[in-house]
Amino acid sequence: MMSKNSVPVIGVPWDQKSSFMRGCADAPPAIWDAFNCASANTCAENGQDLSRDGRLVYRGNMTLSTGNRVIKEIFRQALAAIRQGATPIFLGGDHAITYPLIAAMAEVHRNLNILHFDAHPDLYDDFEGHKYYHGSPFARIMERGWVQRLVSVGIRTMTPHQQAQADRFGVEIVDMQRFDTSLALAFDGPLYLSLDLDVLDPAFAPGLSHHEPGGLTTRELIRTIQGVDGQIVGADIVEYNPHRDIQNLTAMTAAKLMKEVAAKMG
Repeated sequence: MMSKNSVPVIGVPWDQKSSFMRGCADAPPAIWDAFNCASANTCAENGQDLSRDGRLVYRGNMTLSTGNRVIKEIFRQALAAIRQGATPIFLGGDHAITYPLIAAMAEVHRNLNILHFDAHPDLYDDFEGHKYYHGSPFARIMERGWVQRLVSVGIRTMTPHQQAQADRFGVEIVDMQRFDTSLALAFDGPLYLSLDLDVLDPAFAPGLSHHEPGGLTTRELIRTIQGVDGQIVGADIVEYNPHRDIQNLTAMTAAKLMKEVAAKMG
């Protein structure tokens, strides 16, 4: 069993449910390489050195096959990691991975909350006839009653159908028109953080399959994460596409965010 203070970092190299472009499956080792890049260091902004004393430990990629059976494979491997008692960070992969990850988290944590950063609500009942695409994970999660509260921040692509879904499930939407740096996010009970990198404006994160202008700056996102009041028990960072990156800028951004999330755990 891992130390209670450790944060295992686990790659989930799956992008078969991406609607526009593949490439996110190659993201996990690229983000970890950026974390270890000699141009930076392994400290979070609060001074924690995340490379010391087994605090942040890379466990490599999950072993996955193909097709819909991958959903069960992600669930089983995530559950095994969670039951070891540590708080994991999962590196995607596209946002479809969040559905089986939350299924695993809900096996261990009751009254779970989700803080979701994204340009998109990802609440489609189905996306082009598919129930488990990366545009649908939160519809699947909410209809199963696994979480008591879902807060989605940074949304700027709301559709009438997804607004109806948000109303149906009681999702709290903080869209970019209403976002303010004084936003206070407090949660009772365990909290899972799901971070789609396209919550950032593409000027700050070009290595994405879906460029959606008008998003957060990197500093706004970091400040919001640092200000979260809640017990973070797990997180994912998804939708980085290294094949669209420029000089590893987005990989370095993802690694920076990973450090700030890890610093909030435990």
